[in-house]
Amino acid sequence: MKAIRPSQNVSNAYDVLDRVFNNTYNGIAVVSMDGNWLKMNEAVSDIFGYTKSELFNMDIDNIVFIEDLGVHEKKFEKLISGKTDKYRVKQRYFHKNGDVIWVLIYVTLVYFKAGRPHMIWQFTDITNRQKNQDKLKAMLSVAKEQNDRLTSFANIVTHNLRSHSGNLASLTEFLEVDCGEITSNENYKLLKQAVDNLQETVAHLTEVAKIREIEPSKLQKLNLYDYVEKAMYNIIAMAQNSNALIYNQIDESHRVKGVPAYLDSIILNFLTNAIKYKSEKRTPIIELTSLVEDDYVVFKIKDNGLGIDMNKFGDKLFQMYKTFHYNEDAIGIGLFITKNHIESLGGKVTVNSEVDAGTEFSIYFKKA
Repeated sequence: MKAIRPSQNVSNAYDVLDRVFNNTYNGIAVVSMDGNWLKMNEAVSDIFGYTKSELFNMDIDNIVFIEDLGVHEKKFEKLISGKTDKYRVKQRYFHKNGDVIWVLIYVTLVYFKAGRPHMIWQFTDITNRQKNQDKLKAMLSVAKEQNDRLTSFANIVTHNLRSHSGNLASLTEFLEVDCGEITSNENYKLLKQAVDNLQETVAHLTEVAKIREIEPSKLQKLNLYDYVEKAMYNIIAMAQNSNALIYNQIDESHRVKGVPAYLDSIILNFLTNAIKYKSEKRTPIIELTSLVEDDYVVFKIKDNGLGIDMNKFGDKLFQMYKTFHYNEDAIGIGLFITKNHIESLGGKVTVNSEVDAGTEFSIYFKKA
């Protein structure tokens, strides 16, 4: 076998590097510390639309978008002072055809012969990516504006409806005082019931309008086990009347981020529903457990009650005024408000259920 001399190895290595330099998809250029082009590949020319000859004979700052002229300054100072050996910036340029393009630039400090420093600039055209990001920001801005308008609208509507329904209720009371016999009139009874229903609806709408996403700084660290114990105590009479067995297997060390009133309401709603929708075929059993999953503490409440037909009602389960069992006390507002409370705390809720077997809700709270 013929021996290969070291000089041949070096030569071959340079050939490989040269092929990589010239054929890579991204633009690569060797730039002096004074900012002069020393070498570039064809991809640089493709990105900016100028020939290599044109680029070599021009000051690249002449095609930089004026607002982006200084984006390198602070990072370049750290580079030449030795505080860093590389940096990254996004910069806008004018393409030869007049379009504004976004370019992601990686700058690396390297040393060649005699220890002289040079820079390797790598260019990636990210114009389409940036346009998509800008569109997304614009859409989010519009959505926020629309949400703010809807919030203002909801506040105005609930306030005005509350005033009008209150006035109507007062008028019916005046009529009863001035015309006592009117209470036996069938049409008056219908009017009275309609006013009562209106006030109840306004009360529900008012509660919904109050729900907002809570700022993280306002969330407290709450012990889930303690709140479950308190909720169980509050419904002890209801549980005894239904002969329900409730097992609190919550990990006592699990703490969640929340608002006390919201956490109380969430736990109470799921507990009372588990009892309310028990099966008459068996003793009600409710199991409460918790586990940690990524950044969440998952609170699970499982019962052996009537269950829900998820194929029929799964997409309507948390909608306002939706009920799924023949219960005269059900008005379809509890789960709607509870879901909104959970989401306002940065959490979520999922459900698995089978008719005549039971239901399991999984409530994801942010881990404290």
